[in-house]
Amino acid sequence: MAVTRVLVLRALGLGDLLVSVPALRGLRAAFPAATITLAAPNGLAELAGLTGAVDEVLPTSGPGELAWPGPPPSVAVNLHGGGPESTRALFAARPGRLLTHAHPEFPAVDGPKWTERVREADRWCGLLGYYGIRADPDDLALARPLGTSPAPGAVVVHPGAGFGACRWPGERFASVARKLAAGHPVVVTGDDSERDLAESVAREAGLPGHAVLAGKTGLAELATLVADAALVVSGDTGVGHLATAYGTPSVVLFGPSSPDRWGPPPAPRHRHIVLWSGEEGDPFSAEPHPGLLRITPGEVVAAANRALG
Repeated sequence: MAVTRVLVLRALGLGDLLVSVPALRGLRAAFPAATITLAAPNGLAELAGLTGAVDEVLPTSGPGELAWPGPPPSVAVNLHGGGPESTRALFAARPGRLLTHAHPEFPAVDGPKWTERVREADRWCGLLGYYGIRADPDDLALARPLGTSPAPGAVVVHPGAGFGACRWPGERFASVARKLAAGHPVVVTGDDSERDLAESVAREAGLPGHAVLAGKTGLAELATLVADAALVVSGDTGVGHLATAYGTPSVVLFGPSSPDRWGPPPAPRHRHIVLWSGEEGDPFSAEPHPGLLRITPGEVVAAANRALG
């Protein structure tokens, strides 16, 4: 059977998209003539195209929202998760073949066993490998968007995070930004909901108003900013993964999730410094994890100076 259309489910956030790039490229290499459709949030469409592996994005905010509009895809691929919801959603598209992890709710599915403690890029490349599709988990690079960076050569400080457990206090980011601004231009980023946080960080750091870029950049412009930055300082969030994708030096503060699963490839091949207390916990809680709070501004500044080299 000729593979003409591949449906891939990854209806998650920016960082989740970026760690799945190696698997997407593996699918492109395996099915070079097929149309590859990524079911993901519509806001990620600009960056999905930069992978060189996605032809179109089907706007999808979660597995339950997947609505496949056309004839059954030749192949459906579950890069979303190991639970039954994502597998069930792809079955509803009636694919000719489904590539997914095994789950007891679907005993007829021949797939690999889900393992919790695995580096995320390795997980999805391993899934494809089970089905004989090769993918390189370190193939994380992203094409640079067209356009000009709003602050070329700046240090990018990104204080926000999707969940409070991963959010280092704003006043500590301000302390770091103040120290780094003595020798480098510094900008503060975030989405529109994080503008107040970014303004507070900039104000406490003594930065000018134009240094606040939170809510002022789309994803493509944020990508150009990171691609042309001198350094990125962030928590465990999508901007840190953008730094990995563009080879931009970074200092990423981890907690409570382990960098062994979500962190950048290990040094010395890459100029990324991971700070982590070694203590894991609930990544979805509202308050900063105690392990994250053990990281001090002095440690972050010292790591930033090493990364700037």
